[in-house]
Parts: sequence; structure tokens; C-alpha cells
Amino acid sequence: MATKLLLTFAICRLIVTVGLTVDPSELLRLGVDGQLSVDPFDVETASLDFGLISRSEPMAVLHPGSADDIARLVQAAYLSSQGFTVSARGHGHSINGQAQTSNGVVIEMNGGSRGSRLGLGNLAKPQVAVKEMHVDVWGGELWIDVLRSTLEHGLAPKSWTDYLYLSVGGTLSNGGISGQAFNHGPQISNVYELDVVTGKGELMTCSEEKNSKLFHAVLGGLGQFGIITRARIALEPAPQRVRWIRVLYSNFSTFTGDQEYLISMHGKPSTLKFDYVEGFVIVDEGLINNWRSSFFSPRNPVKISSVGANGGVLYCLEITKNYDESTGDTIDQEVEALMKNLNFIPSTVFTTDLPYTDFLDRVHRAELKLRAKGLWEVPHPWLNLFVPRSRIADLDRGVFKGILGNNKTSGPILIYPMNKNKWDQRSSVVTPDEDVFYLVALLRSALDNGEETQSLEYLTDQNRKILRFCDDAGIKVKQYLPHYTTREEWMDHFGDKWDRFYQRKMEFDPRRILATGQRIFNPSSASTSTVSPW
Repeated sequence: MATKLLLTFAICRLIVTVGLTVDPSELLRLGVDGQLSVDPFDVETASLDFGLISRSEPMAVLHPGSADDIARLVQAAYLSSQGFTVSARGHGHSINGQAQTSNGVVIEMNGGSRGSRLGLGNLAKPQVAVKEMHVDVWGGELWIDVLRSTLEHGLAPKSWTDYLYLSVGGTLSNGGISGQAFNHGPQISNVYELDVVTGKGELMTCSEEKNSKLFHAVLGGLGQFGIITRARIALEPAPQRVRWIRVLYSNFSTFTGDQEYLISMHGKPSTLKFDYVEGFVIVDEGLINNWRSSFFSPRNPVKISSVGANGGVLYCLEITKNYDESTGDTIDQEVEALMKNLNFIPSTVFTTDLPYTDFLDRVHRAELKLRAKGLWEVPHPWLNLFVPRSRIADLDRGVFKGILGNNKTSGPILIYPMNKNKWDQRSSVVTPDEDVFYLVALLRSALDNGEETQSLEYLTDQNRKILRFCDDAGIKVKQYLPHYTTREEWMDHFGDKWDRFYQRKMEFDPRRILATGQRIFNPSSASTSTVSPW
């Protein structure tokens, strides 16, 4: 260990001396437990992300063997005379290069991608504390693996994302949302404690009680204040099965009225509310037909044209009720009682029962089908918006029935409401200033199939039109998984939270070396005290 520390010190001095002129091969001698790689395959992998829209090649890629490895690397960057940047990459599911860097090192947090945990010791597997009802996990752990580990003890996290092949650190750096958020809040509202490597290379434990400023800054902080190496996640008893229901609406206000009614039940006993509330917009009958393989309808499925869809658009409410084998006798009555208060089209009830794990992992099954067709590794010009409740009807008229028209969609368009009081305002996430706001997520894929309306250029331009419409109409949306390129745009995004966000940055990452792919701050030189952060 002493030899390794001396080597680390020597290399840090080297970087301080030569700054950015250091050759990547020199970084290989940094003295880490894992592996610092300049292998072309590793570098190329770290140059891309799920979006396949941007590309940025790092100097090297670190496969850490411990949290100390990460601290050593970040400290070396912090002490260097010119400064090189450091970005943490989980499962690479960013859209616009947020986890990339061209003048630094990418940390590959998902150690499992190389077939081993590279000596992560007690973090090789999530550590479940049954009595305390929490689990400690490595920041690069995928949520699917967290689920598998906690289920061994009959437990599961409370709040999820729709897709489980995302890293814990990645979703906690953004928010982490799914249909449970109305009840339990986002994933960042279900964290007890974090270990974080700050932009100074300090490994710090933080929580509500300890280093609370860092704790709240990192949650939803877009990677700007530190790299999450461990998270302590709240757990609850895991149900065994799920009743999964989809119903259709032709009237938008009726649809949103029912959604808002359902999320208002968050304080009720579990028997008097659904466990998951989402929804999506349907502009393509093929989406309904695809359900027939996994959903059973007690009535004949109907076409969009036969239910009087306003403007050729239908809306689907998606709800679930969790239950165990021991309560299977009452699930029908509970669901029937809850659905009596809803105003969906009576002939459009689709329902299925399945194991809890199969429901949570539903998107992965869709992924496998798309991969088999060569439709997964394509550009994804996604756009995620938080929309104030008071303006959601305007967005429906201007976007769903306007800009999108009746074009065949190349991916789902989600829409569902959440309760603002489930979001901790001390975190770095920005939401609209209303008690209820909606997620509107256009999760579309750009396809090279000869159809102009599914090309990357067309979809990207359509996203710009949607944002311009919201701006012109005065709809104060906030981007979720935000992507901006100018100082003015970021300041407008954060609004009255900007000063606090900036102050936290200067405290925890004063050289601005972390997560530069977000394009919020420019890295500084240690020798220049007055350099502009832009």
C-alpha cells in the first residue's frame, strides 16, 4: 500500500508539472486497484452513448477497483496545473453525451460489464440490511441487480425507473422516475446515505444528518458535485404479483382528470389506491394491436377510428395493483372498486397478471425484441419535459394534436402526473412551480427506413418545434434529463435555484472538472483564479 501511495503521489506531481501534455499512457501508472485503460475498444465505447447523437473520445478509461481509485483519479485532475476532466459513466444510457469527455478520463462505473467486479470487495454485491430495511449498493450497480439481490430477502426498493438496466448513480444524479413516483416520490426521495467523491478528490459520506449540503446537491445534481460510489436505498416488502391494466380514453381532459384523481390517493391505505400510475399517447393503432400477445381483453379490441378519437389521438391510462398469493382472493374486488370511479371507454379494458419482477423488467423484454430486429442501437433523439398541470391541455392541443399530427410514431410518448410534495426541494432537481406536474416523454428512435418522418433530422427538428411552441405559448416546462448549450439556457432552467447550484459547484468542484459533458460549466486552470466558468 505504501508503494502504491508513493506512486500515486509521484504521478500526481507529474500531472501537476506537465498539465494536459501528459500522455494517456502515463496515466496507466497512476497506481489504482482496477485498470486504467487506453485500449481502443474501451475508448470507443466511452465515446458513445445510447443517444448515438454525439461522440467525444476520452484520453483514457478507468475501470475502478474501489472508491479510492476514483478519489485518486479525481484528486490527480484537481491538482494538475491545467486540469483534465473526469466523467462517470454508468450503463451509457445518456442521450446527448452527458457522460462523455474529450479532454480527460471516463470512469466506467459498471464494473460488471467486464465480467467481474474488479476487486470491489464488500461492494461486489448489494449488501441488504433486512432489519433496517435498506440496501447498500455500488454507484455503478444496475437496478436489475439491486432488485435480484433484495428479492433474496423478500424486499425491494420503493421507487423505480421504467428501465432497470440503468446504474444507481446515474438515475440518482437525475431523479429516477416511474409510475410509483406519485406515491413514493422519485428515487432520489428514497435514499438514506451516499458515499461521494467530490471534485477535489475527497471521498465523503453524506446524508440528511451528515454533510447534508453535499447530500442534497448530488441528488439530481447531474454529476456536477461529485461521483456517487455508494448509495443506501430504502426498501419495502416485495409483492409477489401484479395486476396490470390498460384502459383507453378519447377525451384528453377526462383522461388527465382520472390520472390526477388517482395520484391524489397517495395518502390512502394500500387497498384504496393503485400502486403505479402512468399513461401514454396513441397515434398508431399498431400499438394497441401489439398488446394482444400479453394482455387479455374481456371485450373485442377496437380501432382508433371506432371510438371517436378526437383528432385521431387516443390516450391510454396504465395502472397496476400489487398483491401476494395470500391476497389473491380479494384483488378482483379491490380493482373493481377502484375502477368504478374512472371514466374510460368501457369497451377498452386490457388486463394481465404477472410476477412482480416481470412487470418491473418489462422494458428489457421490449429491448430484446428491438435488438433482434436491429432497432436498438439507433439514434434516440429523446425529449423529456415536466409540464405544469395548468398548461397540460395546451400542450395536448399544440403538440399531440398539432406538431405531431397523425404521423406514425417510432417510440412511446409517455404522459403521467406527479405530486410535487413528494420531491425534496433541497435537491438539485428543478420541477414546475405547481402542486401537480406532468412528465411528457417523447421516447422516439430515428430509423433509417426511408420514411422522412422517422429520420434523425426530422425528429430533432420536431423537438425544436415543440420547445419553441412551449416558449411562445408561455408554457413554463422544465426539461428532465436536460440538455442545453448556453449559459442563459441553464440559468433559465434552474431559475431561482441557479445561485444555489452555482455556489454548490464552487464549493464541491471548484475547478469544474466533473461531468463536463453536461455543458453547464467550463473547466478552469488552477493558475488562473479569475477564469470564467463559461
